Amino acid sequence: MSATKLVTIYGGSGFLGRQIARTMAQQGWRIRVAVRRPNQAGVVRTYGAPGQVEPVPCNVRDDLSVTACMTDADAVINCVGIMVREGKNTFQAIHEEAAGRIARIAAQQGVRHFVHVSALGADPDSTSRYAASKGRGEAEVLAQRPDAVILRPSIIFGSDDRFYNRIAAMTRLGPILVVPGANTPVQPVYVEDVARAAALAAAGEAPPGIYELGGPDVLTMRDIAQQVLTATDRRRLIVGLPHVLAGIMGGVLDAGQVAVGGLLTNRLLTRDQARTLRLANRVGQDQGIRTFADLGIQPTAAPAVIAEYLWRFRPSGQYDAITATAKNLRDN
Repeated sequence: MSATKLVTIYGGSGFLGRQIARTMAQQGWRIRVAVRRPNQAGVVRTYGAPGQVEPVPCNVRDDLSVTACMTDADAVINCVGIMVREGKNTFQAIHEEAAGRIARIAAQQGVRHFVHVSALGADPDSTSRYAASKGRGEAEVLAQRPDAVILRPSIIFGSDDRFYNRIAAMTRLGPILVVPGANTPVQPVYVEDVARAAALAAAGEAPPGIYELGGPDVLTMRDIAQQVLTATDRRRLIVGLPHVLAGIMGGVLDAGQVAVGGLLTNRLLTRDQARTLRLANRVGQDQGIRTFADLGIQPTAAPAVIAEYLWRFRPSGQYDAITATAKNLRDN
């Protein structure tokens, strides 16, 4: 890859965006990371040679701001997304309007390759507001860029994820591990695999269309909780939280956020997230949708990765194995 190639990554300081930036920097791209607070995204500079990766300020709700970040770009990747509403950053504003805005300006600027990161289960008619907004966002993108590559990853895992790490943190709270949607099938996908897919698409090495990206294993949330317990060397009773109770809990937590005027954001469980957990999250639900196989990527299974970063949740942290060995010596 020539170093003259420039990609703008909107949301490039997020969990997935950072990995995309790192992957593309290794391939020789010049990278412009468009973020709300570039002063908090300085870590991306370390992914390449001096000046290769540059965080720049951007408000995806503003045309001029989006345009300035896109100037002279050969490729654009939009991975801006939110899980909960924060002020003016609503699902409609970010997943729909901003996605359409970035795609429209990319078309006006003549950007050669456009990649949009959506989510597995995106459906404008979904009962989940999150999934519905993602579905409408895809429609906005395709209306402006019918040649776009749209990636629909399942729940993404990796060292900084808010999925396996959150479950692992819950194992510290007591002998019972409560799991919402315990029987819901999901297909966790490794962040590096999704980043590789995005890099291929940005380089024009993936035909336009929709790609559903899931890991090699279809698991229930109960299975995932057991994976976490194995990786953290803990024993807990896994108790599934019924969908009705999960919805009630999410509603109460949402009400608490409203009661304090938005000073605190409900990041534990929202009513919409409880609704989302009712829906299967796996690839192959729609005919004609491409997958990792069409990109020549063999997805990575979670057990091969999670132990590398969940060790800090073990009873003795990184020294857990040493402690167990010493205990055996004492017993003998």
